[in-house]
Amino acid sequence: MKILLATNNKDKVFEIKKIFTIPDLQLLTLWDLNLEIDVNEDQNTLEGNAIKKAKTVFEISGIPSVADDTGLFVEILNGKPGVFSSRYAGNNATYEDNYLKLLKELEKFPDDKRSAYFKTVVCYYFQPDKYLLLDGICKGKIAFQPQGKNGFGYDPIFIPNGFSQTYAEMSIEQKNAISHRNKAFTKLNDYLYNLKYKHTF
Repeated sequence: MKILLATNNKDKVFEIKKIFTIPDLQLLTLWDLNLEIDVNEDQNTLEGNAIKKAKTVFEISGIPSVADDTGLFVEILNGKPGVFSSRYAGNNATYEDNYLKLLKELEKFPDDKRSAYFKTVVCYYFQPDKYLLLDGICKGKIAFQPQGKNGFGYDPIFIPNGFSQTYAEMSIEQKNAISHRNKAFTKLNDYLYNLKYKHTF
């Protein structure tokens, strides 16, 4: 079984590869195939962006493709940055640019007004016009300042419910045990495992 990860984000690839547990599964990257594909994430939902990325890569490669889109939704900001999380501070923004902008917008709000959640939507595009959508959510709050050096994106400012550490203060194993991305990709892992070994779908 081969799957192509439809992303140019090496941080995502590192996390995703830690999640899959299927024997004989080949997780390919765009770099493995010398493909340069940059999909414009111009849809207004996470689902739309995930489908667009997976479909584009599938149509170019002919290999079942997996893409995800993730957003950080802050309740007091009416869900912002949401679908625009990766480019919140501009199209060429760095991880730091994005989370510093968010911290600035939240600086006047106390701890009990900083509720937020991460949501990941995964699209598994396996045949022309045939795909599967799965999601995962992790609830938490926004810290008052960046903490930790691990992870990527908004990890230094996101504290999951039940923890005092940010994602960026956790090891990859700790984060993967509870993260939104892990929940979504574990669903895909389980689906593919059943498809390959149990034939229950």
